[in-house]
Amino acid sequence: MQLKRMISVVGCHTAGEVGDVIVGGVLPPAGSTMYEKMRTMEREHDHIRRMLLCEPRGSVARHVNLLVPSTRPDCDVGVIIMEPTEYVPMSGSNTIATVTVLLETGILPMKEPTTLISLDMPGGVVRVKATCRNGKCESVEFDNVPCFVCELDAQVNVDGIGKIKLDVAYGGMIYALVDANALGFKIDTTEARKLAELGEKIRLACRAQLDVKHPDNPDIRGVTCVQLNQPFQGVGKVTRNTCICSPGRSDRSPTGTGLSARLAVLHARGQMKVGDEMVHSSIISSEFHGRIKSETTVGGRPAIVPSIRGQAWLTGFHHYFLDASDPYPQGYVIADTWGVTGNITQ
Repeated sequence: MQLKRMISVVGCHTAGEVGDVIVGGVLPPAGSTMYEKMRTMEREHDHIRRMLLCEPRGSVARHVNLLVPSTRPDCDVGVIIMEPTEYVPMSGSNTIATVTVLLETGILPMKEPTTLISLDMPGGVVRVKATCRNGKCESVEFDNVPCFVCELDAQVNVDGIGKIKLDVAYGGMIYALVDANALGFKIDTTEARKLAELGEKIRLACRAQLDVKHPDNPDIRGVTCVQLNQPFQGVGKVTRNTCICSPGRSDRSPTGTGLSARLAVLHARGQMKVGDEMVHSSIISSEFHGRIKSETTVGGRPAIVPSIRGQAWLTGFHHYFLDASDPYPQGYVIADTWGVTGNITQ
């Protein structure tokens, strides 16, 4: 083998969603902020994402996180999140996975019973509390970036379905939130293909018909994910949902940014207040616990700071090789397995 490149990765999943972490073989991209570093990665080094996420080395059900030095003195480490079609400002499941890898592999020192970490992420600073025992992260709780409602009761025309009503909120990514029960779905694994097709149709309709953006960073714009949920079951109770990620597949976890967006909507509707908690259950019945920690504002609009708690598990240690003669250095995608649309970018 004529080795051209080797990248070392720690395998991890959070509540069923794969969130692997690069620990060697990739240098940090240029930029004075983590958001700038993320955009440099996207613009100049996207072959890394494609090599690790596309076939034959990866799959649409995988995310990869790159550890880089923090750009801020008040943070321990920086994180760039690479997903199948984009780089995102924040991800809850990837945050939990990354913290678990940092502590359980000793990259950062684990302190029992509680380890406090600050992450420099493209969407902002994320404060984390990990509950640890006997060298294991038993749970990871993080205070998300401020989250807010973009639109309530928006309407979009969806191909093959017609006009539907939905809410749009920022939870670290921009979500469209849709009542799945009203469209005839229970959110069961047997419905996964149809839910993915529906969610991707809604996402594409939202991106074409709704001009939504973050007021402090207009480069963060357009609906990224569609949350298909059951009606809110009440404070402290479990509510089922699935978030359809581009290019059209169900997130296996309850989705931390999706739960954050849901909390922002419920707060805006007066159904939850500061201190209230709820549990989101995923399509595979894994759970995240969410709490409205405080109120704030973003760009002059009401917002909340959510706290999200979940758990991750390491799955292995991997060295990915690129042979100089390999005809697929950036991999490939085929629509039969790569979501619904088969797209590699948003």
